[in-house]
Amino acid sequence: MTVAVDAAAFSELESGFAGELVRPEDGSYDEHRRVWNGSIDRRPAVIARCTGADDVGAALRFARRTALPVAVRGGGHSFPGLSVCDDGIVIDLAPMRAVTVDPEARRVHVQAGALLGDVDQATQPEGLAVPSGIVTHTGVAGLTLGGGIGWIMRKHGLSIDQLSSVDLITAEGERVVANEHENADLFWGVRGGGGNFGIVTAFDFNLCEVGPTVVAGPIFWPIAQSPQVLRFYRDWIADAPDELMTIVLHRKAPPLPYVPPELHGELIVGVICCYTGDIEEGERIVRPMKRFGSPVLDLCEPKPFLEHQSMFDPSFPPGRWYYFRSCDVAELNDEVIDITVEHTRRIQSPLTSFPIWQMGGAVARVGEGETAFNGRGVGHTFNINAATATSEGFDAEREWVRDFWSALEPFHTSVYVNFLMEEGEDRIRQAYGPEKYDRLKALKRKYDPGNLFRLNQNIPPD
Repeated sequence: MTVAVDAAAFSELESGFAGELVRPEDGSYDEHRRVWNGSIDRRPAVIARCTGADDVGAALRFARRTALPVAVRGGGHSFPGLSVCDDGIVIDLAPMRAVTVDPEARRVHVQAGALLGDVDQATQPEGLAVPSGIVTHTGVAGLTLGGGIGWIMRKHGLSIDQLSSVDLITAEGERVVANEHENADLFWGVRGGGGNFGIVTAFDFNLCEVGPTVVAGPIFWPIAQSPQVLRFYRDWIADAPDELMTIVLHRKAPPLPYVPPELHGELIVGVICCYTGDIEEGERIVRPMKRFGSPVLDLCEPKPFLEHQSMFDPSFPPGRWYYFRSCDVAELNDEVIDITVEHTRRIQSPLTSFPIWQMGGAVARVGEGETAFNGRGVGHTFNINAATATSEGFDAEREWVRDFWSALEPFHTSVYVNFLMEEGEDRIRQAYGPEKYDRLKALKRKYDPGNLFRLNQNIPPD
């Protein structure tokens, strides 16, 4: 049963709120409480759909007055569904999606409800881009505040490495700007520390030259060739230029038009490439991988960067049931490869697919202490994902994820905070390392001593 909301407090919120306030009795309630992960089913008392910073401030005042739990929603892509809550207020930034590009200054101003696709659509006509993720309906805010890994990071760094400033509202309702010159301690913290210190309402990014054409796409082999493919791949990327970013993917081949019918439902291994430099040079660089073994499908070719950015959208649509466990590893040694192949063969769901991210390049050349993001020197990031259409088969796939993750445990180094489920404080500490974690706790005591912003990968102040 949904908690009763203080009528006087709600009336005060209503009187000065320009956006939309949605409650359980409203017809749009179920639509607006849904998040990307279909396994999450939570019922907030109020959803405050904000049109700007004034609305965010009003929603925060209401939350403090009523002592309701606060969830903050950007794109709603939080793996464990932390952008929605039971019996609290969801401060929904989704209506705040404006993207303003200054091509001469190579800057872009992005409101916190914008999605990655919004930014790409606005910047690519100028041949520019912000480092971001690999699914266009991901929210800019959550991705950036955790670090931001994606297709151009080896050349241009993480999303936070091109972040120049944020507008933020603190737990006390104060509006502040955080950058290298103003509130520099807070700026350090929001670059990897998530939403622990306030609600970011806007981001300013530097833009990088990208595309508009890149050499990109997947090359697939049958699962029987996976051990050889992975070992060749490991050697091939050993001296890869920064312009080359790759992801290894294992899954059952989907019934898509470009996939030969005889492959539908068969386990395959793929290497997905994205080369952001000269086209001819890119074709030369990827040629050895394309020629290795006996590929059953090769879609790696020159194409618009916008097309490549949306490649994974059909594989991770809203509404499916998702479960993830993640870890970083130093290298793809023979044991890691053998564990990967062994557990891939146990996949049951045709919707399950898991990426292994190639790290390094520009990411590793930023000083470890310069931002709250941790693990810049890792070799690869495993994001072991199970997906089903409904609850049917979900428990079995979730156990598959846990078993796979446990088998890799001897090789874990760190973990990317954006890939955590609700796994407890020890795992959050592991995501940052002990020194950064202590620094983040001190920052939390300064900016949110009451832990108002606790529905996240929480860093408690005490």
